[in-house]
Amino acid sequence: MSSRLIGVGVGPGDPELVTVKGVNALRAAAVVVVPVMDTGERGRAEATVLHYVEAQKVVRVVFALNERTDRSRREAAWDAAGERVAALLREHGTVAFATIGDPNVYSTFTYLAQTIADLVPGTVVETVPGITAMQDLASRSGAVLTEGTEPLTLVPVTAGAAVLKEALSGPGTVVAYKFGRQAREVAEALRDSGRLDDAVWGSALGLPEESIRPAAELDGAPLPYLSTLIAPARREGGRGGKL
Repeated sequence: MSSRLIGVGVGPGDPELVTVKGVNALRAAAVVVVPVMDTGERGRAEATVLHYVEAQKVVRVVFALNERTDRSRREAAWDAAGERVAALLREHGTVAFATIGDPNVYSTFTYLAQTIADLVPGTVVETVPGITAMQDLASRSGAVLTEGTEPLTLVPVTAGAAVLKEALSGPGTVVAYKFGRQAREVAEALRDSGRLDDAVWGSALGLPEESIRPAAELDGAPLPYLSTLIAPARREGGRGGKL
């Protein structure tokens, strides 16, 4: 039988936001892999998974999650992680990989699946969608992501503040991921585009250290790396004005 690699989205951190299908996939898998940095500290995905499966089923695999400057080091880490997961697939048949958010949205799972396709040909790759940080932040803050015909643009600020500035010049809602280290540039971009007052940011959603604040309070101080920003579309014309 073919081995199966299942990417399971476990949401932004609140264990109650893991879907029923996600929980079932985690429990049905022989092994649940969770990504960790080389520091070895427990990640958000692992903390969420442990609410639903026993610790002995969980296997930590090191990924270069924060390596963006040294490509050779990053590639070596991906290769090593792929070899580890490939060995687990050969031994157990079905392996789940838990990823925060959704496995098809800026997830390490994408790179793992590509690596496994070469290492274990014939492996069936599946994904279980998860709730994203932008959905959770919208719910917790009351921000409306889209109305009527409005577009929605999702930007990783790791691509640079210029990408965010371009998105903010458009008509729809803009969501920025991973902007914590460039909080000053993000605040400037919001101010320059006239979209500072309605924007909101959040981090550690659903966790004890959760922080949700108006973007107008950004003072340039560094924020947690996984901070999320929502800059809602400019809305005029009352209810249904964008239909």
